[in-house]
Amino acid sequence: MLQLPCSLTLVIFGGSGDLTMRKLIPSLLQLYQQGHTPEKFSVLGLGRTRYSDEDYRNHLLEALQKYLKPEEFDREKAVEFLRRVFYLNLDPEKEDDYEMLRDYLKELDRETDSCGNYIFYLATPPSLYGVVPKHLIRVGLNDIVQEDADSNYLKYTHDLSKCKHPIRRIVIEKPFGYDLESARRLTDIYQHGFYEDQLYRIDHYLGKETVQNIMALRFANGFFEPLWNRNYIKCVEITAVENMGVEGRGGYYDNSGALRDMVQNHLAQLVALTAMEPPVQFDAEHFRNEVVKVYQSFRPLKEGDVHKNVVRGQYTSAEWKGEIHKGYREEDKVNPGSRTETFLAMKLFIDNWRWHGVPFYLRTGKMMPTKVSEIIIHFHSTPHQMFGTRDGTSVPNQLIIRLQPNEGIVLKFAAKVPGSGFEVKKTSMDFTYDSIGGLPTTNAYARLLEDAMLGDPTLFTRSDAVEASWKFFDPILKAWETDPSIPLYGYPAGTWGPLQSHEIMDDPTQTWTNPCRNLTQSDLYCEL
Repeated sequence: MLQLPCSLTLVIFGGSGDLTMRKLIPSLLQLYQQGHTPEKFSVLGLGRTRYSDEDYRNHLLEALQKYLKPEEFDREKAVEFLRRVFYLNLDPEKEDDYEMLRDYLKELDRETDSCGNYIFYLATPPSLYGVVPKHLIRVGLNDIVQEDADSNYLKYTHDLSKCKHPIRRIVIEKPFGYDLESARRLTDIYQHGFYEDQLYRIDHYLGKETVQNIMALRFANGFFEPLWNRNYIKCVEITAVENMGVEGRGGYYDNSGALRDMVQNHLAQLVALTAMEPPVQFDAEHFRNEVVKVYQSFRPLKEGDVHKNVVRGQYTSAEWKGEIHKGYREEDKVNPGSRTETFLAMKLFIDNWRWHGVPFYLRTGKMMPTKVSEIIIHFHSTPHQMFGTRDGTSVPNQLIIRLQPNEGIVLKFAAKVPGSGFEVKKTSMDFTYDSIGGLPTTNAYARLLEDAMLGDPTLFTRSDAVEASWKFFDPILKAWETDPSIPLYGYPAGTWGPLQSHEIMDDPTQTWTNPCRNLTQSDLYCEL
């Protein structure tokens, strides 16, 4: 059973940034209120903006009031928590500032009676992901400062007088690299001074309760597993779309795009959870081994496959919900001639015994009609249609796993219409979290921050998984860079993306399932 350390300082690079204000500090307050932080716990925010400790705390208090729901915000508890928060003006690109950081942390340890346990959180632009670890290593804050040439391993040289085994971990936000080559370079930088078990590559999707429920659905229920293979499943659809644009992040997004921002990490993780084999036991090593096996089984894209299996799009100006929404190229800090994709639909195959021949369809996009993430398992139809519907069609059997919003699970199947004859109609059995009191108020970041403090890396991405994922997706980026004949389709804001995305479906009668915001009763009405 993992336990929290008696003392810990969470050091946030980018302490004055948007992620810290919106997600990290509210999540840490929630953990503090629930008693899920170490007894001697402090937070050190780092940033270029100049704040005194008191000014920084006041700024965070305003952010907590803004980003927490009224029922989640307890002012007295917030003020109590913020007394544990400190601030240091630091430029993460300047080497000399890291010696100042090391000295400040020693002084903070003395003030808080702590013993040198640090977690470094990189809430910074991705351009700093390779800079910060180099400087931490140089001043010994990685806890590994000397290489033993004889046995070729890195050994600890920290003063262990106060802590028997001081904690030094580093949490890295996505994207971990922009392509395969840059991901490998980053891995080399980190492995020069950190062990793999010190690295926590965070993907907040894996912190979501509903994402973790995919594993419970599959592996805690005996009746699904016999059907969870190519013999019974026709295809798998995974959709994660948003009803908003780049929201002031044009500078970042124009260098990223939908593939880097959503597909290579979030959607690939959802594919892995859907397709993975049952781990021998649920722990970090066995779980992450199975994730890597899925990535390694992705069928490599051959020449011409990007044309056939991948469709990219970019939203254009349109009237939607009574308002004129500007196109992506009109967004602030976006290149007026940008070729960055805000929509991506693709088909991939997993070449292993369980899934050979089953297409996995992935779709993500901005400025869609609604915000929704879900996985749809399409089962094969019965081999002989004994019963028919009123219009003569068959009733598809589907399992829908809704990740957000209206989180839950729906099984769709055929049932006889009451009365004479044997007409059937589509019906469903459904479960939603709100029927059992809703989801816990603790968000995905809170869950993952607590796991990082506990030293549980299960829901964090390992370096071999990063490389295996990039090996598959990298050829798509290379094809876009080198082949000008690959189109970028425009789609009006507020629509479901370019119509060409339907052409990647193997079954010509099948189209993308455009989900309603509501999970249940979606055949009767659609709330967008």
